[in-house]
Amino acid sequence: MTYSGEVTVGGPADVHELKDLMITKVAVGPMNNNAYLLRCRATDEQLLIDAANDAHTLLGTIGDDGIASVVTTHRHGDHWQALAEVVAATGARTHAGRYDAEGIPVPTDVLVDDGDTLRVGQVELTARHLVGHTPGSVVLVYDDPHGHPHLFTGDCLFPGGVGNTHKDPNAFASLIHDVETKIFDVLPDETWVYPGHGADTTLGAERPHLPEWRARGW
Repeated sequence: MTYSGEVTVGGPADVHELKDLMITKVAVGPMNNNAYLLRCRATDEQLLIDAANDAHTLLGTIGDDGIASVVTTHRHGDHWQALAEVVAATGARTHAGRYDAEGIPVPTDVLVDDGDTLRVGQVELTARHLVGHTPGSVVLVYDDPHGHPHLFTGDCLFPGGVGNTHKDPNAFASLIHDVETKIFDVLPDETWVYPGHGADTTLGAERPHLPEWRARGW
């Protein structure tokens, strides 16, 4: 089956099978949040991005092998509703951006800074700190040595624009700057984007619209 990234709450997960990494996407909760389970093919170690909601669904997706770690992309409550239950069930270490950890009611074991490396088995992910949607939002980059990069953006980048900055011009200026300089300026058009809600996209599909986003201010 070809991966589409199109998932619905209550529906089946979709699996993106790469040579070294399996990426399982599932939608959960009333805000249609995406959670991503990453599995290293060499070691079977797993990492979860955003224990957003519906712990039962997430734990069923994780399966008997458990997870070594869970990354919360940012402090907004719809991205951590199931975090406490998932951690209690799996013993996973928690990761979050240094400047958002205080807003997450589950203790953060590892504070993540810009440029930090996170591992799932033999696979390395690079964290980038983007300011604007929240003070401490982090995105994760998997630079696949056998193909194009894969980017997990939380609520910082979606098809059609950057994340909500609540009509705060300073927050928008910060977020669009960080998205441009830390994502679009350094990653190729083929980069696959996995957002915190809704459908996937690629940087190539979004890049032509950057001037439009800047002009409209959101």
